[in-house]
Formats: sequence, structure tokens, C-alpha cells
Amino acid sequence: MGGKYRITGDKYPRMRPHRRRGRLAVVVVGCGAVLGVAGWGTLQLIDVFTGGGGTASAAGAGCAKNSTKASAAPSASAAAGAAAATGAVPKPAQITVNVFNATTRSGLAKTTADELKKRGFKIGEVGNAGKQYDKKVTGTGILLGPAASLNTSLPVLATQLGTAERRTDAARTGTAVDLIIGNGFKTLTPQAAAAKALTALSEPRPTASTKQSC
Repeated sequence: MGGKYRITGDKYPRMRPHRRRGRLAVVVVGCGAVLGVAGWGTLQLIDVFTGGGGTASAAGAGCAKNSTKASAAPSASAAAGAAAATGAVPKPAQITVNVFNATTRSGLAKTTADELKKRGFKIGEVGNAGKQYDKKVTGTGILLGPAASLNTSLPVLATQLGTAERRTDAARTGTAVDLIIGNGFKTLTPQAAAAKALTALSEPRPTASTKQSC
């Protein structure tokens, strides 16, 4: 310096590089984000192997119970079909019908019996009605049978004369049923309509079932 300038004092300026604080802050934020994502992923894995599995198994159990209940409906339907097949609803050929005329019109019992025979029924006795019913039946007729015929033979015979009254006699024995013709009788139910009613009677009724998707 040529001695013209002198530095006095015991402190000298220190030349230090500027700190890159902005870059450091970015690094810190990035590390925090990575740690957060890693922690979230760990929690998801724990949920899958613990809580999530329990929920899924409960749902599966519910579906299993529902499928068990749903399978019960076909069993009930099959039972109804089996009952029909074993003779709960007999065919006309299995039913013996006695035809009695309670009116004053002659020959009505025979013509009615002949028609029933053509439709497949077995014919038993044919003649005039006894004193209990003779000239005392005001309707189209009475279908009379033993107690066991209430839900078997009588409904089948009723398909041929739907307006007739149905009665059972607990003291009566045998399986035959009576058709007692009344004053209001004109003719049997048309054969086509009677056949349709007989088919509907023989078919088992479907059972309602509940569907659920799992």
C-alpha cells in the first residue's frame, strides 16, 4: 500500500459464501412428503390385513346365510310337486263318482254320468237321490264325499261343475264321491274350461324367492 493507508484495529472483514437457505428448505419439505406417503401406505397395509379382512368375512357370511335361505324355496316347491305326484290331487280316472238326480227331470243322472265318463271319471251308482236330498236341492248341485276328499277328490270333481256346493260327511267311509244334481242344473262346465281348471289345479304353486347379489 506504500504506507499511505494503514489498517488499524484488531478485526478484519471475513469473506464467507452466502448460505443457500432456499434449497435447504426444499429438501426438508420433500423429505417430509416422502415420509408422509410412506406412513399412509403403511396404515393402508395394516387396514387390509386387520380391519378390512374382518369386514369382508362378515359380508361373505351374510351372503352365505342369504344363499341358504334362498335355497329353501326350491325345496318347498319340490315338496309341493312331490305331494302332487304322490296323489294329493288325484286324476279323474282315480275318482269314482256316484250321480244322483234330485230334480223332477227324468234321465238327468244318466246323461250326466255318461258325460263324466267321457271326461275320464269312474262312474259308480246312478239313480235318483235319497229322501234327504230329493227335490230339496235348489242350486246346481251338491258334491258330497268323506272328510278326506275335501282337498283331494272334491276339488277335482268341482272343475266339472264349479257352481256346485261342496260338503263332507265325517261318518262316511270309502273314497267315492257323490254328485247330487239340483234344480238349478243345466249342464256341466264346458269341457275346455273344465280341462283348463283341472290343469291349474294339478300344477304346484311356485314359491316366491328373494334374490341378492354379493
